[in-house]
Amino acid sequence: MSQEKILPNYIFESSWEVCNKVGGIYTVLSTRAKTLQDAMPDRIIFIGPDFWQEKENPLFAEDKRLWADWRKQAGKEGLTLRIGRWQIPGRPVVVLVDFKPFFAMKNDIYGALWTEFQVDSLHAYGDYDEASMFSYAAGRVVESFYNHFLDDTKRVVYQAHEWMTGLGALYIQRHVPAIATVFTTHATTIGRSIAGNGKPLYDYLFAYNGNQMAEELNVQSKHSIERQTAHHVDCFTTVSDVTARECVELLDKQPDVVLPNGFEMDFVPKGVTFVNRRKKARRRIFDVAEALMGTHFNDDTLIISTSGRYEWKNKGIDVYVEALCRALRDERLKLPVLALIEVPAWQSGPRRDLQERLSSSIPQTSPLPEPFITHDLYEPGCDMVVQMLHQNGVTNRDNARLKIMFVPCYLDGQDGIFNMHYYDLLLGLDLTVYPSYYEPWGYTPLESVAFKVPCITTTLAGFGLWANAIKGDAPCYLDTDGVEVITRSDYNYHEVADRIRDEIIGFSELPPKDVEAARKAASKLAGKAQWKHFITYYYKAYDIALRKAAQRNSTI
Repeated sequence: MSQEKILPNYIFESSWEVCNKVGGIYTVLSTRAKTLQDAMPDRIIFIGPDFWQEKENPLFAEDKRLWADWRKQAGKEGLTLRIGRWQIPGRPVVVLVDFKPFFAMKNDIYGALWTEFQVDSLHAYGDYDEASMFSYAAGRVVESFYNHFLDDTKRVVYQAHEWMTGLGALYIQRHVPAIATVFTTHATTIGRSIAGNGKPLYDYLFAYNGNQMAEELNVQSKHSIERQTAHHVDCFTTVSDVTARECVELLDKQPDVVLPNGFEMDFVPKGVTFVNRRKKARRRIFDVAEALMGTHFNDDTLIISTSGRYEWKNKGIDVYVEALCRALRDERLKLPVLALIEVPAWQSGPRRDLQERLSSSIPQTSPLPEPFITHDLYEPGCDMVVQMLHQNGVTNRDNARLKIMFVPCYLDGQDGIFNMHYYDLLLGLDLTVYPSYYEPWGYTPLESVAFKVPCITTTLAGFGLWANAIKGDAPCYLDTDGVEVITRSDYNYHEVADRIRDEIIGFSELPPKDVEAARKAASKLAGKAQWKHFITYYYKAYDIALRKAAQRNSTI
């Protein structure tokens, strides 16, 4: 008979991405928030950095009445807080903390961290100090709240996300031992660094020493806080089996629980609204492409895309562009294809010549200069996408069956060209490609299938492994499953490029009924990744942490 899980009365979650939309962790937290808020209203409390003190944060609505007495008390303790609600489904409570005052205490904080947990901060540089001071401030916030409102009759969990919040978890462990601590690494510092520096990660994973590689790659301090936090918290977690293997080899720590990333289908429009918004998205994509390239696109054009952070190798952008260039030269491709590359680069703003064309009612029949990019880059000669397109002679000439459009900006609705949000444009796609080399989970493919867009991903993405596992480790295929999971390794770049090329060509030839079947299969698969299914893994982590904390406190 299984033991009944112990669940918390209060949960605090700390992340650099609370009310700060910069990466995938934002999606993890913001889509999961409603599930926990429904289960324990206003007892799930998020803590984030306060970057917006002098201007309005559209993701945060301050409520000065909420916990006003505590805010005053916290101020006396040296904490400057703003308390309100995160403007996402569920509208959970958020505490934003100003961490800048703690820079004056930095050396003392790092000294205590070394003495108590042997965390090496001597080699800190870049964003390490900023993240650490926020993390420390977050720990102080939880300590203050606990002392003001709670006591040891309440079961409390503090969950920290990524190395940036490890210091706060260790602070809580030392100064408020009644609170159970959970640490989640979404990607190991060393794993990402090895992959990003062009070293083979997977075939040699067993042979790498995490501490040695941290020194070689100059990430000692980030690795140290990540490693020591993993070893000292009550429950250590990660997001996929592929990252769990990294943790064992590079952090010398087996995760206690794997927490796969879910999604909420509430983000996806339904019925007539879905159909109309899909038409609007396709029309906008075609309008921009026609103005840029001086070419008309029929609605039977296959629109494909990749998106995410601009990590050339890790995200597989290199192999995606290679596959496009191979498809461009392949005589088997009969139907027109418009391929998008939606990754934010170092851009200076929208192209004025493209804006002028988009505001004109005159049909365009000639291409603009560089007719494959929508925004101006500061250093186009150094951009990897631009370089590769030039090297392959991509000109988007009128008779080319496949044309490529590079969108080097965040699609936040205010980019100056599309002026639509990412999810709104995602609706207009027919196929997405995410051939990741390093991808602990992979929200972009999950978001794609949730919006009924079939996708191609790899076995090196946590989502790809999960999709295969749903079928009992049998491979997934586009036409039957809505997802194609390609086997990827350290050394099969060219085979992957050929496979993507062939899948694009094959998908373009599918009859409409098979395309619709693939779209329905994609949506069905996404339904199995909803938070209502995945939240149970979090409950398991809470249970482990609370039991360990109870055992620790019984011996104090």
